[in-house]
Amino acid sequence: MWLFMRYRSQGMRFPSPLIPGTLVRRYKRFLADVDLDDGRRVVAHCANTGAMTGLNDPGLRVWLEPNDDPKKKLDFGWRLVEMPDNQWVGIDTAVPNRVIKEALQRGEISELAAYERVRPEVNYGQASRVDFLLQTTGLPDAYVEVKNVHLSREHGWAEFPDAPTTRGTRHLQELSHVAQNGCRAVMLYLVQRTDCQQFRLATDVDPAYAAAFEHALKAGVQMLCYDTIITTEEISLGQALTVQR
Repeated sequence: MWLFMRYRSQGMRFPSPLIPGTLVRRYKRFLADVDLDDGRRVVAHCANTGAMTGLNDPGLRVWLEPNDDPKKKLDFGWRLVEMPDNQWVGIDTAVPNRVIKEALQRGEISELAAYERVRPEVNYGQASRVDFLLQTTGLPDAYVEVKNVHLSREHGWAEFPDAPTTRGTRHLQELSHVAQNGCRAVMLYLVQRTDCQQFRLATDVDPAYAAAFEHALKAGVQMLCYDTIITTEEISLGQALTVQR
């Protein structure tokens, strides 16, 4: 389906008002026990398969989104971690694609604003789907992969990845082939933190990914990074950050 870019909208708003609580534990990767401020202990879905270093410690202030969807097994989804000094971290790994889709449609990403059409989830490469295929008359097609960033081990620095990622390495390899074949290839890192002003690779976490990153750069893959504006109402695109390695 073709989606035309230029329209006015807000950021990615949470469908339901978020509810605060205290994290008791995260377990089985996708589950978290949370004590709500009203005294209830609930089980929330954790939409994050990563290590979540520093974001799943018991006692953290967290925010959950309630739902009344009978198709969902759990009544709550874990969305945010509230850090000291009124800083925020988004932990839902499905959010970046939604934020970037909104931003692309509004032409907010200056490096990609010339493209008029956005197609999400298009097959390419070897059994892969690119997050977004951008097209317009007179320009080479742009293949855009989006990665969620929430690791921070040093004040002010966001890092990727937070765990070894063979899938992420494969995406870099696929983008390298795209660039070598004459199309535009873009890796876009979205930092779901408000306490980081710089971005770099966590080369010690996944040396294979770091090697694939260097190869992709030489092949012509463009590396972009943006931060986010996070509140308990919505998450939207922030400012561009320099990609350092």
